[in-house]
Amino acid sequence: METTVAGAPPTDLPTDVAALLPSPVPVQLLDAHGAAGRESHGDYAMPSDERLLEVWRRMVLGRRLDIQCTALTKQGRLAVYPSSRGQEACQVGAVLGITERDWMFPTYRESVALFTRGIDPVEALSLLRGDAHCGYDPTAHKTAPQCTPLSTQLVHAAGAAYGERRRGSDAVAMAFIGDGATSEGDFHEALNFAAVFRAPVIFFVQNNKYAISVPLAKQSKAPSLAYKGIGYGIRSEQVDGNDPAAVLAVVDAAVEHARAGHGPFLVEAHTYRLDAHTNADDATRYRQADEVTEWLAKDPIARLQAYLEGRGVVDQALVEETDAEGERLATDLRDRMNVDPVVDPATLFDHVYAEPTPQLREQRAMVLDELAAEGGDH
Repeated sequence: METTVAGAPPTDLPTDVAALLPSPVPVQLLDAHGAAGRESHGDYAMPSDERLLEVWRRMVLGRRLDIQCTALTKQGRLAVYPSSRGQEACQVGAVLGITERDWMFPTYRESVALFTRGIDPVEALSLLRGDAHCGYDPTAHKTAPQCTPLSTQLVHAAGAAYGERRRGSDAVAMAFIGDGATSEGDFHEALNFAAVFRAPVIFFVQNNKYAISVPLAKQSKAPSLAYKGIGYGIRSEQVDGNDPAAVLAVVDAAVEHARAGHGPFLVEAHTYRLDAHTNADDATRYRQADEVTEWLAKDPIARLQAYLEGRGVVDQALVEETDAEGERLATDLRDRMNVDPVVDPATLFDHVYAEPTPQLREQRAMVLDELAAEGGDH
């Protein structure tokens, strides 16, 4: 497929089809060493230093909290934790590309995205701790509960975005998804619905190369996952997911596209999961150490820090100040997670239905009777 400019459509395709195609190579504004190759890539301009500084800061804080969360699993304070280490540019860039009035639909791996969204880390970890299905107020934060089943949240995102459009709102929905989940039926149903009804939703695929232990080569034969949007008539793009500047620039374009009424937008971010799938996974069984080492050299935090240091935006004093802030947040999280939660078994039956069914009331009464017979010791 011949192109003249990165991001430009092939000349032998109809204009309406060509406009849907992603760039032939992932959009990149910063190389692995933090050098800017040029100020734009196709239609993507370099974000301002001010915005990139906030991305860098949020990535540093998010990684420190992520590392603390992994430690909490070893201390028995979290039942399970899917680390985001290495994928910070995707999660932070995507979140900072939307506003407080926009909706976010996370998966179980989006803890850093939830922290960036301003959600209390202890509330964000309630699901993974086993305390509740969702520890934060979805309506207050415009953030749906973290979704463990693959792709089901995409249908919710498409419906919520369509609902906002029907209300006359210009709010959009940001829906996260992993590479393996693009093989699920709900992924295709969500894309089709969103395209037909022009729902303002951004499908953000974090292609971290593995669906647990299944490599991408055994998941899809598409040139890239970004091409999966074309069959549904969805504008699509692929981006270097370890380049924070490029992620933010592409998300900006996707949000502008959706907010302007042009329908959904599919983004594929090429990134890598540095840690195991979860603390219960042994990644050495399906990938080699040199592969991980190669991706360590593409660290999104180091890349953006090098760029900002070169522009005089970040210095050693700011690095130390931000690291210290991260340590304070990690200490606070550790201290609060070490306090045993007070759990009322009766809350198991809350929020199952808007109006409890007779069966649910019966089950609740049965549990309360059993607890009373045991002397009320929960």
